[in-house]
Amino acid sequence: MVRFLMAIIGLVALQACQDKEVLPYDYFTTIPKGFPSPAIPPDNEVTADRIQLGRSLFYDPVLSADSSRSCASYHRQQFAFADNVAFSEGIKGRKATRNSPSLGNVVYQEKLLREGGLSSLEMQVLVPVQEHNEFDFNLLKVAARLKRMPYYVDLAAKAYGRQPDEYVITRAIATFERSLFSGESRYDDFFYNGKTAALTATEKRGKDLFFSEKTSCSKCHSGFLFTNQTYANNGLYEIYPDEGRMRLTGKPEDNGVFKIPSLRNVGVTAPYMFDGSLAALDDVIKHYETGGIPHINKHPEIKPFQLTPEERKDLIAFLESLTDVGFLTNPDFGPN
Repeated sequence: MVRFLMAIIGLVALQACQDKEVLPYDYFTTIPKGFPSPAIPPDNEVTADRIQLGRSLFYDPVLSADSSRSCASYHRQQFAFADNVAFSEGIKGRKATRNSPSLGNVVYQEKLLREGGLSSLEMQVLVPVQEHNEFDFNLLKVAARLKRMPYYVDLAAKAYGRQPDEYVITRAIATFERSLFSGESRYDDFFYNGKTAALTATEKRGKDLFFSEKTSCSKCHSGFLFTNQTYANNGLYEIYPDEGRMRLTGKPEDNGVFKIPSLRNVGVTAPYMFDGSLAALDDVIKHYETGGIPHINKHPEIKPFQLTPEERKDLIAFLESLTDVGFLTNPDFGPN
C-alpha cells in the first residue's frame, strides 16, 4: 500500500507545471455561509473551463478499461455523491473493497481515503483508475483515448492550454470535486442564518442530545463539517476484515482505525461504516449506545449510553436536518 501511494505521489509530481493565464472565476463566492475559504493548489486555480472539463470526465465511463463505469458510478449526486450500496460495482461486476464516502465539501478534507493516505484530490483521482476492482485501467491509456476525442482536446486546450494528458485529467476532476460545496441544510439556516423555525422541536431536542456529554457525538463529529478529521476505531468488530489505517502505517495501534467521516447529508448516505455494514441511522445509534465491541484500539470516547425510543428518534431527526436538498438536485453538479 505504501509503495502504491508513493508511486501515485511520484507520478503526480512529475507532471509539468503549466503557466497558461487562467480565466477569472467567482469560485469563492460559491462558498456557503459560515464556511472558511479552502486552500487551492497554486498550479490548479479554479476556473469555469476547468470545472466543465472535470465535470465531463467525472461522468464519463471513458476512464474505465471497458468504458462501463465512471466516477459517478460510485459517487451519485442523489446520495450526496456517495452510494446507496455497501460496495459499489466496478468493471466486470467486481465489487469495491470499501463503502464509497460522500464527496460533499471534499475540498476541505485534509487527508483522503479511509486511511487518510493521500493529501490531494489530484493524487486521489489516480486510485480508482488503477484499482483492479474499480476501473482497472491506466491513466496513460485514458489520455490516449481522450486525445482522439475532439470535445476533450478542445476543452483541455481552453482549460489548461495543453492536450488532455495525465496532468489535465487529474487536475480537472479535482477541480470539479472542489466545486461540490454543501452548506444549505435546514441546520445551516438555523445555525448560520438565525432562523429558529428552521428546525422542528424534535430536531432541536436531537441537536441538544448530539452536542451533549451523554452521547459525546460532537467529540468526534465537530466543526462546520461535523468531523474533527482525525482517525478512530469505533468498536465495530473484534477482528477487523480491513486493517484500516494500519495498511498505510504498518502500526498495530492503527488496526481497525479509519478516518472519521463528515456527517453532512448523513441522512442520504446509507449504508454506513467503512464496509456499509449498518443499514440505517437507527442501527448506527444503537451501535454507539452499546459502547461498541471491545477492541484494543477502540477510541476512549466510544462508551455506552442509553436513549429512550423517543430520544433516538429525536437524534435521528437532527441528523436528517443536516441534509442539503439543493445539493442533491443542483443541475450544476449533474452531467453536462
